[in-house]
Amino acid sequence: MPIDPYILLLLGTVGLAALLPARGTAADIASGASTAAIAFLFFLYGARLSTREAMDGLKHWRLHVTVLACTFAVFPVLGLAARGLVPVLLTQQLYQGLLFLTLVPSTIQSSIAFTSIARGNVPAAICAGSFSSLVGIVLTPLLAAGLLSSSGGGFSADSLVKIVLQLLVPFLAGQALRPRIGDFVARHKKVLGLVDRGSILLVVYTAFGEGMVRGIWHRVSAARLAGLLAVEAVLLALMLALTWYGARALRFGREDRIAIQFAGSKKSLASGLPMASVLFGAHASLAVLPLMLFHQMQLMVCAVIARRRARDPETATTPPGRSSSPGDSVTSGYVVQR
Repeated sequence: MPIDPYILLLLGTVGLAALLPARGTAADIASGASTAAIAFLFFLYGARLSTREAMDGLKHWRLHVTVLACTFAVFPVLGLAARGLVPVLLTQQLYQGLLFLTLVPSTIQSSIAFTSIARGNVPAAICAGSFSSLVGIVLTPLLAAGLLSSSGGGFSADSLVKIVLQLLVPFLAGQALRPRIGDFVARHKKVLGLVDRGSILLVVYTAFGEGMVRGIWHRVSAARLAGLLAVEAVLLALMLALTWYGARALRFGREDRIAIQFAGSKKSLASGLPMASVLFGAHASLAVLPLMLFHQMQLMVCAVIARRRARDPETATTPPGRSSSPGDSVTSGYVVQR
């Protein structure tokens, strides 16, 4: 089972923030740099994401509606149901982070990778991830405004303004400039990918460092962390089962069910971390912890499932990347994007 190297970097960054948190003027500089990094991240997301290719997938609208419903409806309902675990298993702060992770968009890269390994409908997975990212830029903050406020998250109108200025405006600017800079972004994707990840590390360092200075981490015990892991394991198991058997009940072909399972059960660390930093401010360190743990858990579990799906004799009946249900196929030729 894979251990994401980037998770190790994130954990190292958390350790650095615990030992050497920024204070005073250094904290102000780090906070300003983190704000700029978040805006730049979403500018790059906008410049990378091809709306034309995503819209081409409308031919397979039933699959995309199913994935969006899993990501932005079923997940949040389960998150709200977990409210009953406070304070038995979760603290209020950890529950807020758990609820937030149920609101973020699905992944693109890993959904595509696992769908490909499992011999599923890869073009559908690409479109589903793209749709989720596009919708999540707007829907995640709106859901957070409603659900986090009602559950004691302290969400305010100022948070929505910050979301618009730090996330939505840069994203739309990247989309508007994509015709001019899209080729440049594609040619330098490796370098820009490092900038991406470095920016997220800066966001994590700032959030966890501020949490250390404010003494937030002293409120979390090992027992609470164990409880959080148990809750997330149940959440992931439920979503994997619901996406697989629910797609079967909706009469999707096997390749489509594979795409739905991997795109509909996963959450994006890259989108969630910057959003949490904007939404939660000084409490972002506890808010992103459930998402970081869930990210690693979903990689490990989905890797095992993808390999088992690939060995299933039923996958040999249909060529990889094509839908086995008549009339439900989507066109190929999509470019894999982050």
